[in-house]
Amino acid sequence: MGKSKSNKFKRPQFNSVGLPVGAVNDVEEDHEEDDHVDTDCPAVELLEKLQSPSADVREFACASISRVVQQSQTIPSFLQRDVVKRLGPMLLDCSLAVRETAAGALRNLSACGGHEVCEDMVKQDILTPLTSLLRECCAGFEASTLSTRDQKNTVQDVANESLNLLWNLCESSSQALSVFNRVGLLDVVIQCLETHTHNVELAISAAHCLHTVTEDNPELLCSMNVAALASLENALGSSSPGMAHNHLRTLAAGVMWNLKSSLPAARQAQALGAVAATLAQCLALDAGVLIPQLRGAEEARYAGGAAAASVDPGDLVVGGATEALAMEEEVAGEEVAVEEAAGPKRNGKRAVKDNDFSDLLPRDKGELRDAGALLAAQQTALEIIVNMCCSDDPSDDEWEEASSSDESEAGPDALCDGLTGLMSPLCLSAEVHAALVNHSIPEKVLKKTQFPCKEAMDACQQNPSWKCLIEKMQRVQYRALTCLHNILSTMDVESLGGAEALQGAARHLSSLVFSAPEIPKEEEFLEAVTSAMRSLLQTIASKNIPQCMSAQQLMSLSEAATRCDVVSVRVNALAILGITGSTLAKEKGTADTLQMIGNALLQVASKDANLVVNGEALDALLDVFADGDEAEKAARNIQLLTALKTLQPVFKSKIRKEGRGKYSPEQLCVLDNIKVNLRRFIGYLETVMKK
Repeated sequence: MGKSKSNKFKRPQFNSVGLPVGAVNDVEEDHEEDDHVDTDCPAVELLEKLQSPSADVREFACASISRVVQQSQTIPSFLQRDVVKRLGPMLLDCSLAVRETAAGALRNLSACGGHEVCEDMVKQDILTPLTSLLRECCAGFEASTLSTRDQKNTVQDVANESLNLLWNLCESSSQALSVFNRVGLLDVVIQCLETHTHNVELAISAAHCLHTVTEDNPELLCSMNVAALASLENALGSSSPGMAHNHLRTLAAGVMWNLKSSLPAARQAQALGAVAATLAQCLALDAGVLIPQLRGAEEARYAGGAAAASVDPGDLVVGGATEALAMEEEVAGEEVAVEEAAGPKRNGKRAVKDNDFSDLLPRDKGELRDAGALLAAQQTALEIIVNMCCSDDPSDDEWEEASSSDESEAGPDALCDGLTGLMSPLCLSAEVHAALVNHSIPEKVLKKTQFPCKEAMDACQQNPSWKCLIEKMQRVQYRALTCLHNILSTMDVESLGGAEALQGAARHLSSLVFSAPEIPKEEEFLEAVTSAMRSLLQTIASKNIPQCMSAQQLMSLSEAATRCDVVSVRVNALAILGITGSTLAKEKGTADTLQMIGNALLQVASKDANLVVNGEALDALLDVFADGDEAEKAARNIQLLTALKTLQPVFKSKIRKEGRGKYSPEQLCVLDNIKVNLRRFIGYLETVMKK
């Protein structure tokens, strides 16, 4: 142990617990309910209204379902009444408004219902009418092109809702992805992407969908033609100003990265350079400056000074109101916000619940939409860089993730045979390495690991509508920390700026953890910062660069991390102690500190409920006390030999009794290696203690 594979960001998975929305629990009724109607859920009446001969009633029913299903407890009652089969025909209704609201209802159902609901929707053949609808929409684009910026374009609005539904389904269902490939939906999505010059909202939805369907999909990559690549390159190279266009270019960069293997060899270097340049440009934007400016522009506009006080697009680089996010729908004479469930993001190890429904905003919230688009683009950029810094090995995720349910087809013996590769340092290809360094991406990533700017946080705190951006700013920081972890794991010291730069990074990470009176308890932050710190300390130790954190700071971090419920945080903290201890063992006068570290590791090895954490603690002990006079002295003082002899049979028994049922083959393989190394280390200690 002591080394780990780099984290890889996966496509988002949707939140099965729904969203805490402000929508009403029940739809307003025009008449008193009969005694036999279920008053706890409006499903019965709303589904009946779908059969109304009035298009307005059908539209209202679809929009109401869209609102109600955002409360996850209502979803089962709709599913029991065949909501998918009853909404499916609405996608091809004679009224475009009904089509749009039906697509929105299915979109929210897929987002709030989670993986199982998406699978069920695909099994109920929702993709057949959805495919027909998307093709009809694209056929009508030319005739319905917007003549003015603020004019509603119903056909393209329908396409936007439909694309988001398709995106949700393809993220959650491999069967949906197979259908996407089989029926040739790529051309439809590309056609939607091409609308970016006049409908960037629709183009962004198309880019999101492409970003999902092009990942790990060799069948689709083979069908990419010259025209599709040209459209993607056109979006990537767009010079249109605005936060939404910045978001679009970032997503296009992610798609291009997914397509790298299908590009002609002569164009790969050029494409990689364009991807890196786009990501660098996105990360160069300072949200700490732009968000207060946007908030001030909104206040000035509301005060009546819109013309004089608006933020100049040139000043913001990508400023100005955009159509980046979905607009509110007007249904039956009243405005009904159909709120989208934004899926929890994964950092390659665990889902993070994201109760964010701020992406559907009224037209007068342009500045807020711009700020949201900026942060979404930067989060996407960082996730793309994380994936660029990962190998293509299917076991990219850290073996330590105990919650992983993936099972390898290979047995433990085969995995152990390949363990050397799993534990070896990763390295980037020369082309990717050069692209990242040439565009100063490591420096830009490090800057994004700072806590969100106080001015930006204050600006968002002062207005309820803007408070949702606080979590988005924090998530950008978390992604940057994970990104830094991958960069440190894959790039050489010279490319990172040398020893002085690494020490500066160590001081910076220390300040993130120790600047507040208490170490932050937020789990996603702890997971990201301990991963980055672990990689940095490993790199520093391997180059014999002096470390910057005191033993007391390390113990404080370890104590806070080992109380965290997230297994990977506890594992990272133990690895940090092991790295630090093995370095201190080479120095004079460190026995007392080694003794403190040893006691902490023994405590975790014997008492933590997770076997993987036990193993990491034992492995760290082996690293710390492997050699040196100071380590020998500390080992005697804490009676390490006796403690390990006591732990050895318990550890072996836990592997035998718990291992097969709770842990993956990869984890069992590493645990088995630790068991063997522990036996050998006990033999070594017995020899040392006889001196």
